[in-house]
Amino acid sequence: MVVELTSDNFEQEVLKSDKPVLVDFWAEWCGPCRMVSPIIEELSEDYSDKLKVGKVNVDEQEDLAQRFRIMSIPTIILFKDGQVFDKIIGARPKKDFQTFIERAL
Repeated sequence: MVVELTSDNFEQEVLKSDKPVLVDFWAEWCGPCRMVSPIIEELSEDYSDKLKVGKVNVDEQEDLAQRFRIMSIPTIILFKDGQVFDKIIGARPKKDFQTFIERAL
């Protein structure tokens, strides 16, 4: 299950999470974001017991986009213990995201 993240729930869902959190910063108009979206959904199911997955719409949550200095989308940030662990910018194959996640687990 992918959680829709906002300024109101970001701290609770991401920064205070007891599991690593994969956060997809995206927008409706972004073609590469639409390509990555089904992969993000699959990853949320594949890693449901080990990882939380969320999405931030940068058009609706500009403060979060600024806070994490999102310059290009999609940007996928992996948070671990309330800190940025690593990030990927741009569309990638599922295998790249799996390797990215495995490093944090």
